[in-house]
Amino acid sequence: MQVSNINFDKRELTLMNEKSKKTDTLLIPLELFKETIEFVSGYAKEIKSAGGYLFFKDHTYNTRNTEQHIDVNYARKVFRETIITSNLNENYGYSEETYPDHKERRLYRLTTHSLRHYAITHFAKATNGNVVLASRFARHSKPTMTMRYIGRDNEELFKNIDFAFSDKMRTIKESFPR
Repeated sequence: MQVSNINFDKRELTLMNEKSKKTDTLLIPLELFKETIEFVSGYAKEIKSAGGYLFFKDHTYNTRNTEQHIDVNYARKVFRETIITSNLNENYGYSEETYPDHKERRLYRLTTHSLRHYAITHFAKATNGNVVLASRFARHSKPTMTMRYIGRDNEELFKNIDFAFSDKMRTIKESFPR
C-alpha cells in the first residue's frame, strides 16, 4: 500500500484486491484516518525512501530481502513471532492437505486470518446480524461466504428466535388457554 492509494480529500483508500483482482475503494474510519495522517507525517522520510510504501521494513525481521517495503508474508511472520513470544502459540490440529507430496501443517488458533474472522463477526454483531452489511464490510462477492465467518452457535440462535417471536407466541398461548 502506497501513500498514492489514499485520497486524503475523500478519506478513501483504493487497493487492488489480490484474490478477486478487482479495485476496491474503502472509506477510512475517521479515527483511523487521523492516525494515518499522523503516521504519514511522522514517517515521511522513511516512506519516501521506501518508494512511497506506507509499510516500510524494520530490518530486524527481514534481512534477506533488500526492498525497503514489506513483502506479503512480513505481517504474518511478525504476527507469528509475537504470538510465540506472548506464549499464545496454541495449535488446534493439522490441515487436511490433499495435494500430492504436500506436508500437513499445524493450524493455530491465532493467525492474521483469525483476526479477519473476528473483525467480520464483530461487525455483524454490531449491526444486529445484518449479513448484507457484513458482506460488504468483508468485501465478499456473496453473502453466503460471509455466513461462514459469522456462523452462530445454536444457543444464541434459539435465544434470538425466541426473542423474535415472543409477541406472537404470547398471542397464540392466549388464544388457546389450557
